[in-house]
Order: sequence, then C-alpha cells, then structure tokens
Amino acid sequence: MKFMKLGSKPDSFQTDGDNIRYVATELATDIVVNVGSVKFYLHKFPLLSKSSRLQKMVANTNEDNTDEINIHDIPGGPAAFEICTKFCYGMTVTLNAYNVVAARCAAEYLEMYETVEKGNLIYKIEVFLNSSIFRSWKDSIIVLQTTKSLFPWSEELKVISHCLDSVASKACIETSRVEWSYTYNRKKLPSENDPLWNGARKLPTVPRDWWVEDLCELQLDLYKRVITTIKAKGKISSDIIGEALHAYALRRLPGFSKGVIQGGDVLKCRLAVETIVRLLPSEKGSVPCTFLLKLLRATISLECGEVERHDLMRRISQQLEEATVADLLIRSPTEETTIYDVDIVQSLVEDFLTRDQTASIDPLIENEFHEIRSPRYSSEASKVSVAKLIDGYLAEIARDPNLPLSKFVSLAEMVSSFSRPSHDGIYRAIDMFLKEHPGISKSERKRICKLMDCRKLSAEACMHAVQNERLPLRSVVQVLFFEQVRAATTAGNRTPDLPGSIRALLPASGSHGSSRSNTTNTEEDWDAVPTAEDIKAIKGELATLRLGTGDHGGVGSNRNCSDGTKMIVAERTASNKKGLIMSKKIFSKLWSSKDRSGSGDISSSETSESPGSTNAEETKSSTPSARSGRHSVS
Repeated sequence: MKFMKLGSKPDSFQTDGDNIRYVATELATDIVVNVGSVKFYLHKFPLLSKSSRLQKMVANTNEDNTDEINIHDIPGGPAAFEICTKFCYGMTVTLNAYNVVAARCAAEYLEMYETVEKGNLIYKIEVFLNSSIFRSWKDSIIVLQTTKSLFPWSEELKVISHCLDSVASKACIETSRVEWSYTYNRKKLPSENDPLWNGARKLPTVPRDWWVEDLCELQLDLYKRVITTIKAKGKISSDIIGEALHAYALRRLPGFSKGVIQGGDVLKCRLAVETIVRLLPSEKGSVPCTFLLKLLRATISLECGEVERHDLMRRISQQLEEATVADLLIRSPTEETTIYDVDIVQSLVEDFLTRDQTASIDPLIENEFHEIRSPRYSSEASKVSVAKLIDGYLAEIARDPNLPLSKFVSLAEMVSSFSRPSHDGIYRAIDMFLKEHPGISKSERKRICKLMDCRKLSAEACMHAVQNERLPLRSVVQVLFFEQVRAATTAGNRTPDLPGSIRALLPASGSHGSSRSNTTNTEEDWDAVPTAEDIKAIKGELATLRLGTGDHGGVGSNRNCSDGTKMIVAERTASNKKGLIMSKKIFSKLWSSKDRSGSGDISSSETSESPGSTNAEETKSSTPSARSGRHSVS
C-alpha cells in the first residue's frame, strides 16, 4: 500500500476522554472547534494561515464575542478534521488509501487552496493521488470503496471518476503487462500447477480474468459503475464480463451456487440480481446457460421485476441446448400443487421454437444478440439437444403424482417435430408417468403413448417395453412388430405379412397421430392394459408370422438376427397351448370385428404414431401390396 508522510514536527495531539482533543503546548489555546460531538481546543494562527473558511468563521466569532466554532457538516467528520489540523500545525501525518479521500474532501471543505498558502494540503493530496494511488491496482479499489461515505463531495471532486478510470484501464491492459499483485482465488491454470519447464522456473501466466475477484469487494452501485466503464472501453471480451458477473453473484447472493437464495437482506439481494441482469453482455453465449437459469430462479424467488425475468428467458431460449435437466427443475410457488414449475419450461421451449422459425424465414434476423464465436451446434443439432433435454425433464417431472396429463403431453408435443434418432428418452418419461399415475383412463393411456415412435426404440428399450404391463396392448404389438421388421432388415429378408387387423394398429405413414377414430369393442381391447398372457400370445403370433415369411434358413439359424428376435423365437417355440389359444382368440376377435366395420375404416382408425415418425417408404416396405385378402381387412 502506498502512503505519504506530511510534516516533520512530533504529534502533540492529546485526548481527554472520547470527546476532547487538544494540543499539548506551552501556549494556551484560544479557539474551540466543535466537530460533531468532539471538541478541539486549538490555536487560531496555524489554522487561519492555511484555511480560508476558518478565517471567515473566526471573523464571525469575533463579532459575536465568542471563541467557539461549530462545524457539523465537514466530510470525514472529526478524523478528517484532525488530519487537516495536524497539517496546519506542521505535525507528522500519514496519508494512505484509507484516509486520503476523507482528507481531500475535508481540505476542500476548509478551502485549503494554493491561493491561501503555497504547497497547501489540497495540492499535496492531489499529487499523492495522481502519482501513487491511481497507479496502484489495489489502492485504487480501496480508495473507490471509501468514496461512498463521502458522497457527494467525492463525486464533485471527481475522485470517483478518476478511480473508475484507473480500475477500468488496468483491467483492460494486456495480461503480459500486469506487474502488480492481485487476488486470484479461482481454479489454477495448468501453467500455475507446473511452474517448472525443462528444469527452469517459468514466470506464472496471468489469467485473463485476473481482476474478477478483487472487484467483488465493491459495493453494488460502485461495482455497476466499474463494469459499465470496463464495457465502454471495449477491450474486454464479453465472456470475461460474464464470468465477472457470475463471481459477483456467488459472492453477494447467499445460496446462489445451489440455486436458492438463503438468508440475507431480501431488498439488497433483489437489487443485486436486477443489476446483474442489466449488466449481462448482449452477445449470445457470453454467459453460460446454467448461470442464466440460476439468475432466473433468483428473480422468481426474490420477486424481481418482469422486465428482468423476460430478459433472462429470452437469453436462455437462445442457448437452451446448453442447459441440463437439473437447471430446468425450478420449484413451483408454494400455492401450486405441482412440485416443479412446468409453465416456465414450456415458455422457454416456445421462445426457442419461435426464434428458430424466425431464423429459418430470414437468417439475417438473429434478434438483438450477436454471435461472438463459432456456433457450437447447427440448428438441427440444437433441436436434437433440446428434444433430449425435454425428454429427460419429462422423466423427472413425471414422478410428481400431481402433474396433470395435459401439461406432460403439451410439453412433449412441442418437441415432437424435432427429428431425433432415438425415442428411448420419451419412452422412459412415459413409463415413469404411467407408473406414478396408475389411475389414468384408457384414452389417457393411449394419448400419452402416441408420443412415442416405436420404430425409434433401441433394442434394450424394446426388450423392456414388450414386458411392460403398464403399456396398452396396442403399443406392445407395435414394439414387437417393428422389432421383427428390424430383424428382417438386418438379415436381408422380407418383412412378415401381417393381417390387416394388426396393420391397422401400426403407425400410418405421415398420419402424425391420425385424425379419425372408429371406436369399437376391439379398439377398447387393444387400448386396454395387457396381461402377461396377452403379451406372451402376441409374441408367439408375431414370431409365427416371422418364421413363415420364406426365410429358408429360419430365424433361429440366421447368425445376423438381433437378440430381440432370437428371444421372441425362443419364446414362441417354448410357448404352451394356452398361450397359442389366447393368441388365436385375440386375433380372431379383432378380424371379425374389423370385417364388420368395413374395409375403409380400419386403415384410417386412430393409431399411436408419434409426431416425429419416419417417411412413408419405411411403412410401405413393411406391408407388401401383394397380400391375400388385403382390401377386405384394411
């Protein structure tokens, strides 16, 4: 820390209790100066020789025949006045970063100008500030902190502006030119962990965000002004600005790292969050999405303004693919029955979709954000990432027994148009919802299962689904059939010919959930929850169809068959007569019902295809046109 000593005489100030100061000399004092609650017994001559204001005040006391002066509004109070008084007496006084601003403001108040005496206190303090304090990184920050209690004097004397410029200029300097000490408590760089290279000690590398921790010591209003000044210089990248704001939030908001503001002054925390949001860089990607979502949680819990909340949601939607499921698990208000606030996530996805559509219409419209780096994801890759994110989110919120089906389905349908290679995530979410909501109706069970495309389930998911007694029988049939199609494609064989009654249950190409419903008793049977015997019978029936497709080598002898197909064949071979009878009953019931309903209705009945289904050729390849009796059942 820089300091300056003024005067050469020994300090002869004495105290008598807490409220009396006097100079111990042989000469009797001839004036009393009351500064706040403290009395100073002094001599007129040394004071009047350097202070224009005291000259005027003493002149007024002579007219009133009194020897007391009252000063109650001097900046810095008794301590600052004592520094000025000691300077007048020529006593030794030490100025440093902690008291120099108070002394400067008090000297201004006492009008200790050069016109009164050459080399007066104001001049000496200005020299000290410009030659030492403002050239020091940490002293500039300390001085800036002391200016708050001396407002508006420190503002009018431009001490604050000089401090701001000093701090901002040093923060913007090239790291190779940083030669002063700084605080860096964050994760060390690799170069700092390995100080030796080829046997020689390397100079530690200065990180780009070396200044971040030191500025966290500033009060909010001063911190805001420093960051604004740094941004105005345009030399610091926006990601470093974002990192600085993140560090400040961690320091000033208790519990922020855990996503929940705990304790502290609510009003101060609210003001801090709103200020940080306003200071966020406009460039897209300059702030991690996780940090933005934590800020969003804070704005909700602290009841911040709608402007800040909407601004955060706009930013988050721009980089939603970077979020994690844990980031999105925002608690609902206490008056809500659900555990998590699904509406907020739905709004984020809506905003994501809107901006994606806008960008596809006019690529030049990138809203008010600007790219500062190469995009991490293309548009399609971002959609896939968001779809996987929402699948994981749905699996988590599905555990809430109070979650309405409508909210679950609505959020899932928003990303259903995003083409993703696997539907294992949405299957897991559906299974979890069915597990936690066993009382839903058949129609609701059918509705939620339509979100899943059985053709995009992995072998492991199919293995689980065909044994899942929570799924409707319709869905189990679809899973088994497409597993057969997959096995046939792998083996290079023709897909099995299915009766039209079963084909009517399979997803129709491009139907996206179908538009008509022909509800019959058979439809209700297929939408019902299957028993273990039903599942076993269906497996056997489809396996029989598979074995009869003209594969001369047989499924069991084909080494290229999938494990799922082998399992089905094995189960078919080992099935007992009861299973076969059940299978025949189910299919015969379906055929007889569908034959009565007419040839045109079955093909257009409701299916459980997910909105992101594959193209028509895939479905056509699995249903050959040369089927016997095709027009009578489909």
